Amino acid sequence: MLKENFNELQSFLVVARERSFTKAAAKLGVSQSALSHAMKALEGRLNIRLLTRTTRSVAPTEAGERIIACLEPRITDLEQELEALIQLNGTASGNIRLSAGEHAARSLVWPKLKPFLREYPQINVELVVDNGFVDVVAGRYDAGVRLGESVDKDMVAVKIGPDMRLAVVGAPEYFAANRIPQTPHELQYHRCINMRLPTAGGLYHWEFEKDGKPLRVRVEGQLTLNLLSERMDAVLSGFGLACVPEDMVQEQVASGELVQVLQEWCPSFPGYYLYYPSRKQHPPAFAMMIDALRYSE
Repeated sequence: MLKENFNELQSFLVVARERSFTKAAAKLGVSQSALSHAMKALEGRLNIRLLTRTTRSVAPTEAGERIIACLEPRITDLEQELEALIQLNGTASGNIRLSAGEHAARSLVWPKLKPFLREYPQINVELVVDNGFVDVVAGRYDAGVRLGESVDKDMVAVKIGPDMRLAVVGAPEYFAANRIPQTPHELQYHRCINMRLPTAGGLYHWEFEKDGKPLRVRVEGQLTLNLLSERMDAVLSGFGLACVPEDMVQEQVASGELVQVLQEWCPSFPGYYLYYPSRKQHPPAFAMMIDALRYSE
C-alpha cells in the first residue's frame, strides 16, 4: 500500500506546506485539478480526511498533521542520504532555503553566495529577504541570518560577518540649514527618517551608548521608510538624518556626500550570524555553504 501511495503522500506534504492547491500544483508541475483528484484518491484509499478545504485555503486535519509529523522527517532523511550518496561521486548537490534581512542579504550573504554557487552549480539556494524576526522552523527554512544579540539560545549560531556599528548621517545641504547635534538628546530638534519595526509594529528607537550606559531615543520626522535602500536615498536627498549600518555609508562619508555625527555615541556590537536548529540534520551541501559564509577574522 505504501508503494501505491508514496507519490500522493509526497504531494500531500507539498499541499500542506503551501496551504494552497494552486501553489502546490505549480511547485509539483501538475495541474490543480490533477492534484486535487490525487488528494481525494489518497483520502479515499486511506479512508481518512487529510485536508480541510475552504474557498480560500486548505489546511491539514488532525489526522493529516499526524501523517506530516511521521512522514516529513523520514522523507528529509531519505533526501539527505541520497544527496550524500551523490556527493560520493564528487558532485555536490542539494536545496537550501535561507532567510535574511535586507542589509545582511545585500552586504554579506549574496556576495559570499555568488562564488559558492558558481563553484557548485548543482546546489540550489532560495534566499528570502525579510526584515522581521523569522521563525526558521515554522517557515521551513534551513537557516536564517540575524544579529548575534538576537539569536535564540537553542539555535546553533555561526558568525558570518564582523562586528557592526550604526551611523547617524545627514546630507551637507541638510546641515547647511540645521546645527550638527552634539548629543542624541538634540535629535529632537531635527528631522529624522524613521523605520517601523516589522515584528513589533512600533517605530524603531535609535540606540546609543556612552561610558557603558545605553540610551534609546525616539525621533520625529516627515518620513517613515522600512527599506534600507529608500532610507539611504532619502538621507542623500536631504530629507533629514538617518540611522543606518556604518558600512553602508562609508563611501558617501569619505566622498563628502554625507556627514556622520554622534560617532562617540555609537559603539560596535556583534554582527550577523547564521543560525539553525541544533536538532535538525542537514545535507552535506549545507555544511559546505556554512564554510562559505563563515567569517574568518
